[in-house]
Amino acid sequence: MQAQKTLQNTRNPVVCVFTSRTFLLVGLPLICFFLALFSGRFGTHPLEVVKMIFEKLTGQKGEWSATLETVIFNIRLPRICSAMLIGSGPAVSGASFQGLFRNPLVSPFILGVATGAGFGAALGILLSGQNYVIQASAFVFGMLAVMISYGLTKMYKTSSIMVMVLSGVIVGAFFSALISLIKYIADPFDKLPVIVFWLMGSLASISKDDLFVIILPIAVGTGIIFSLRWKIGILSMGEEEARSLGLEPRRLKMFLIMAATLVTASAVAVSGVIGWVGLVIPHLARMISGPDYRRLIPLSMSLGASYLLLIDTLARNLTTGEVPLGILTATIGAPVFALILRKGDFGWS
Repeated sequence: MQAQKTLQNTRNPVVCVFTSRTFLLVGLPLICFFLALFSGRFGTHPLEVVKMIFEKLTGQKGEWSATLETVIFNIRLPRICSAMLIGSGPAVSGASFQGLFRNPLVSPFILGVATGAGFGAALGILLSGQNYVIQASAFVFGMLAVMISYGLTKMYKTSSIMVMVLSGVIVGAFFSALISLIKYIADPFDKLPVIVFWLMGSLASISKDDLFVIILPIAVGTGIIFSLRWKIGILSMGEEEARSLGLEPRRLKMFLIMAATLVTASAVAVSGVIGWVGLVIPHLARMISGPDYRRLIPLSMSLGASYLLLIDTLARNLTTGEVPLGILTATIGAPVFALILRKGDFGWS
């Protein structure tokens, strides 16, 4: 009887869909988490690592080497958690922006947050070089870039999506020129290599302090988007449709833009510019879940965290010197996006 019941469940499409969705939301990030935890140049035994973490959490005094404790708790765990946060945040922001702008080619960087944060980080490296100065400057200028883009839209007295996108292009070009100016005047033997490496994106120097810096803003921004995810689906059908259902499109747009910018600016301030995550991951999630944002946002969060964690694990183990994440995400993301385009199933209808 139990075998017949199990066979019936496997033939039930509802059970199959639930199982696959649960795996993508929970199982895939967990698999990627343990894969990243156990892999690296410093050899570790999985059972020994699990035992050490368990004894550490329960307050027991186990026997393990100080080197292993440092590698796991001070290097790998902060980096893994940061990669999952930095991957899930832009993926959720990209999904919300694509619905907000009703455009499948929109990414979280469309309003200039990446170039603004890049200029802020370059300026911080040039003037100080201290880690907290670089992160604070990148975050402030990333937020400022989006505020300027939104202000330009208001200046033209229109809420047109096209004008907002063009304002982002203008602001992005302006800050890109400022980045070039900083690179031109920077010391080519000292400051310039640091600026160039930061702009490529990396988690090589991430620490527990960096993790604590980004947890709150990314959690707040992602929480706002998650709570408004059903409204994003309505807004993606057009402003007239949203008004007819009792929503205020302008206010909703402002909340979503600020929340997505908070998430993206926080991620970029710590990791540098890591592109393609916020563009490709929402399309993959949409192909699986369809256009329903109640499912699309959680799935984008899960896939984004898993994707960047795998990319970072690959970057740590591919060569003796770490490959910047921006290079890997572009190298892998561009062909994947080309395959999605070739398939032609975006899930927008």
